[in-house]
Amino acid sequence: MSSESPHQVWASDLSPFALKLRSMLDAVGASYRWLPESGGRAEGLRLFARIAWAKARRTAIRFPKMQPLDEYPLVPFVAATDGQIYYDSSSLAHWLDQTHPAPAGPLVPSEPGLAFLAALVDEAFDEFGLYMVHHNRWVLSAATNRAGLRVAEEFAPVLTRPLARLIGGRFPRRQTRRLPYLFSVAPPGAPPGPAGPLPAPAGFPATHALLDEAWQHTLAAMETLLDHQPYLLGERFTLADASAYGQLSMNLPDGLAAERLRELAPTTFAWLNRIRAGRHAASRGALAQSASLGPLLEIVGQTFVPLMQQNEAAFLAAHGSGERLFNERAFDAGRSLYDGELLGRPFRAVVKTFQVQVWRELRARFGQLEPAQRPTLPPETERALEAPLAAN
Repeated sequence: MSSESPHQVWASDLSPFALKLRSMLDAVGASYRWLPESGGRAEGLRLFARIAWAKARRTAIRFPKMQPLDEYPLVPFVAATDGQIYYDSSSLAHWLDQTHPAPAGPLVPSEPGLAFLAALVDEAFDEFGLYMVHHNRWVLSAATNRAGLRVAEEFAPVLTRPLARLIGGRFPRRQTRRLPYLFSVAPPGAPPGPAGPLPAPAGFPATHALLDEAWQHTLAAMETLLDHQPYLLGERFTLADASAYGQLSMNLPDGLAAERLRELAPTTFAWLNRIRAGRHAASRGALAQSASLGPLLEIVGQTFVPLMQQNEAAFLAAHGSGERLFNERAFDAGRSLYDGELLGRPFRAVVKTFQVQVWRELRARFGQLEPAQRPTLPPETERALEAPLAAN
């Protein structure tokens, strides 16, 4: 880390978005304090109160500014030394490039076509990759992960130990209940996990096989790529790597999921551990779109892209009929649900406004590229990105 005044980061290592942010902070050499885990009680509580107040007043922002469809996460947040509170790991890459320019080059590539590729891969891992790794933690590794104990340990500095243990004990049950919101629906007759029955809401197609198939295809694509080059876009670490790392490395402490990852994708497993150890901070070199990126773009085009299309279409239909409740609150109320298909398999999901925002921003960014700047994409992905932007 540098000798500058440290930023305060409110985060948990259980969050893939926090892991992504930490990898970017380390890559650019920013100085930071990781709270509440590494701080005292008073410091942690002050930061928690600052963030809660900023969220209530909508002054915590997704750099460079908030958008109407944005939604606040639980973590991570950065209380910067300029006094502003920021959130959203993807936008924080742009903030870091402006405030902490790294000698090796920016996290978001300066060449427009590569910048778009970084954004596409980043959002694909953030929005669909999350479903795969959350499923791995709470289904595949339900009996081997220590997430509840880790929550208690991380938040012990700002809570009494009995309260931290209570929250840690409830955490696995909460995350298991949330599985269908995050796309994981158990098949009929699935055995219960340690935290209780695996949810299978009535009318929801089972998605465990879909998620496992997508994860294996993603790992195979990562192996193809990392067997030929050190990072996703070439010789140095970028936002694309940070997002892939954040999601896939979430399962490294989870026991069975980590063992399976190492078995299916040994090169990727080693790559994740190198970044976890901070060795990516020394990466230098040129960036370019290589042919080895093709398989990863293919699975992105088969999962993330159609999911974003179907989510936006459902949002337009629901919003047009007067619906205004979306995201997790709508899911819990049984509202704003829609049916779709990925990899030839059916699913049911709730409309997520932040994914509408993500998809619209990607299409707007793609539309701003000159023809000569456009990267090579699967034809279906290119057609989806060229679709006209909706009015509402």
